[in-house]
Amino acid sequence: MSKDLRAGVLGLGMMGRHHIRVLRQLEGVNLVAAADPGGDPHDAASIAGVPVYTSPAELIDQKLDFCIVAVPTERHAEVALQLAAAGIPALIEKPLAATSAEATEITAAFEAAGVFAAVGHVERFNPSLLAMRSRMLSGELGEVYQISTRRQGPFPDRIADVGVVKDLATHDIDLTAWIADSPYDSVSAQVAHRAGRAHEDLVAAIARLQSGVVVSHLVNWLTPSKERVVVVTGERGCYVADTLSADLTYYANGSVPTEWDAMSRFRGVAEGDVVRYAIPKPEPLYSELSAFRDAITHGDPDRTVSLPNGMHAMLVAEAILRAASDGCVQHVDPPAS
Repeated sequence: MSKDLRAGVLGLGMMGRHHIRVLRQLEGVNLVAAADPGGDPHDAASIAGVPVYTSPAELIDQKLDFCIVAVPTERHAEVALQLAAAGIPALIEKPLAATSAEATEITAAFEAAGVFAAVGHVERFNPSLLAMRSRMLSGELGEVYQISTRRQGPFPDRIADVGVVKDLATHDIDLTAWIADSPYDSVSAQVAHRAGRAHEDLVAAIARLQSGVVVSHLVNWLTPSKERVVVVTGERGCYVADTLSADLTYYANGSVPTEWDAMSRFRGVAEGDVVRYAIPKPEPLYSELSAFRDAITHGDPDRTVSLPNGMHAMLVAEAILRAASDGCVQHVDPPAS
């Protein structure tokens, strides 16, 4: 039996604690240490149940096989560069960095060091989206016309260093490019500051992918109820994925003609069968960490989210913010090859 991978976690906020919980369940992985540069080491030690250090350098000294980066976004570049220099593979929570320039620097550092790293865009591991993408790739929906996402809910107190575009909308940006298998081409947007915070807390964005698919994102921290919905419309109907419940529903275009002419003209597309699929529902974070472990042990990174993918999400997020500021459609640079 192969030796367990020695894992460490940097950052013991909410996401860091979730990573610790799942790493302890993961076969082939041994959580050996953590570091919480911005917290109380005594409290952090009680959470982690392992040695807890106060600096990335101390954690690096523990001879790790990989490290989870779950510190605040503004510190991602600082700690990621240290891990790359030390030759330690890293799973960096999304967004990859606070700016696209920092994302580029991180990507270049790991590439130059020949060290594997990935980004924690966990929505790619949501069962409803995995099932949706598989069905889309099989041609069940036919040509895809539009992708619409809604990600709304109350403000999480843990977020202080970025706004809703970089923190939340990057989920939708990445999952949209992934399920459509196409990067973004252009964006326009409006943002609002309604709760007195330094960063925007609402965005409405319209985009076009290079494939021609039209996209819309509605994201905010102002809605008292939590909503996570992805709707994909194509020539044969539409999928609706609820990523909170991991449910996937298919609304097929009808094949039975409507004999009532006025209603037929009103509806345009006839209503057909509605199917809610029964799908397995493993925890997305468990699936993500399993894929990252397998990428290290088997050299197979295909199921993980690459640093260039994370960098593209940052480029789109910054284009959205520029579009909102300038009032003009913004072109998005193509992702790195």
